[in-house]
Amino acid sequence: MNTTECEIHVVQQSSPSPDPDAAEYARRLARVRAGMAERSFAALVVTDPANIYYLTGYNAWSFYTPQCLVVPADGAPILFARAMDAAGAGFTAWLPPEQVEGYPEELVHRPKVHPYDWIAERVRERGLIGTGQDVCVGFEGDSAFFTARAYLALSAGLPGVRLEDSRELVNWVRVVKSGHELAQMRIAGAIAQQAMEVALQAVAVGRRQCDVAAEITAAQTRGTAGHGGDYPAIVPMLPTGKGAGTPHLTWTDEKFLAGEATTVELAGVHRRYHSPLARTIMLGEPPRRLADTAAIVRDGMAEVLATLRPGRTAHEIHAAWNAVISVHGLTKDSRIGYSIGLGYPPDWGERTVSLRPGEHTVLEAGMCFHVILGMWMDGWGYELSEPVALTADGVERLTDLTQNLTIGR
Repeated sequence: MNTTECEIHVVQQSSPSPDPDAAEYARRLARVRAGMAERSFAALVVTDPANIYYLTGYNAWSFYTPQCLVVPADGAPILFARAMDAAGAGFTAWLPPEQVEGYPEELVHRPKVHPYDWIAERVRERGLIGTGQDVCVGFEGDSAFFTARAYLALSAGLPGVRLEDSRELVNWVRVVKSGHELAQMRIAGAIAQQAMEVALQAVAVGRRQCDVAAEITAAQTRGTAGHGGDYPAIVPMLPTGKGAGTPHLTWTDEKFLAGEATTVELAGVHRRYHSPLARTIMLGEPPRRLADTAAIVRDGMAEVLATLRPGRTAHEIHAAWNAVISVHGLTKDSRIGYSIGLGYPPDWGERTVSLRPGEHTVLEAGMCFHVILGMWMDGWGYELSEPVALTADGVERLTDLTQNLTIGR
């Protein structure tokens, strides 16, 4: 893409980005409560910061200490956080002050007491779980932010209550995006494209990897002329040379070398909505195997995007990809995509739908995916990915960057 096209792309995304209105939050909460009713949950303890943000708008780097949103089957949800962080909820969350509680500072990082001791007591005192026999409370069992100690403290503090894994209840509610959310994803896509263009220009023979990572990070934070960027759930990844045969490597202070390829994976982020993007750059003439793989993967991407439709299953999408690469003797064991949206460290995936064999989730309009076609070989690799949104009759790419292998200097 040339500079003029990039500028047009940015201008098209420069309209204001409003916060969700009260009706939007009400719909989200109603959908979560419908899922709770199906599971007979008296309350749900939400600990994933992306889910807390989705339901309340609360946004701060406070998730390194225990915090949660308790959603009762009836009545107002209550946000529990560290005392010094609870005050910050007034700047981002829609919750009124009476729906935010801060636990005492003396509970932070103590070996014999835990914040969930206090939270459980306040849950009982506020009547958030109701009364009666066989009370069941859901919790986010696969959340990176709900530790074993947290579970034990909550369980001990709610005697007679049955705790049950919610199995990503809120995540599954989030999987179909509203019009407001799709607008945020498009803005994140514009930021991703701009950051990737910076990356592909910055990778050059003799430059240090860390210097390129710094430029990428600056571009992610700066965003576009119309919308600022946010910090990503995952830092830029730059597997280089032989390391390109392995995903998820970050950067070092070593220099880029002629004759080596680098896979770049990053995300554009706006108001916590993530649009990830991956491309590969070769410094010099590409080996035949890399050039051939790039062409096959590009054809596979075209088939995947043509097959992505509401009503299809995740299994069918993967089968379309596999039909393209298997003709050329290539195989790929890992999934080729996953649902995306809101994200906080350490992951931008939603932990719901994966595009892989045997997954028969039926796709719906409003779902968003990171279609990532990574081919990791012995000592070399190639990556091409696209963030996309499903529409009523097909798929919308959230970026329009070329899908060809980039040849650098």
